[in-house]
Amino acid sequence: MKDIINFGDFEKLDIRVGQVVEATSPDWSHKLMQLTVEFGEEIEQRIILAGIKEFYQPEELQGNKYLFVVNLAERQMGQAKSQGMMLMADEKGRPVKIEVSENVRLGTVVR
Repeated sequence: MKDIINFGDFEKLDIRVGQVVEATSPDWSHKLMQLTVEFGEEIEQRIILAGIKEFYQPEELQGNKYLFVVNLAERQMGQAKSQGMMLMADEKGRPVKIEVSENVRLGTVVR
């Protein structure tokens, strides 16, 4: 278990529901998948890189809704910048997708 944090630290995270509208497997990386994610009117679209290439095919993600941290500083990863982070479960070192019900509106805040 990680260190205990106070509620104020948790509140700093902006976790939103986003839909993967495009997923690609860039030639320049053996680990990263590039996701174009739609968050609705307030945030619109973001490019998010995830180290899941060896576990999933792009078509397995496209069109589905997941949880993303949208207020992380941009981070250069390989030849592209990631504008957030996809949240996944860690099952013995394997990332496991956490899908969101289709009736949840894009951009909905997770509390």
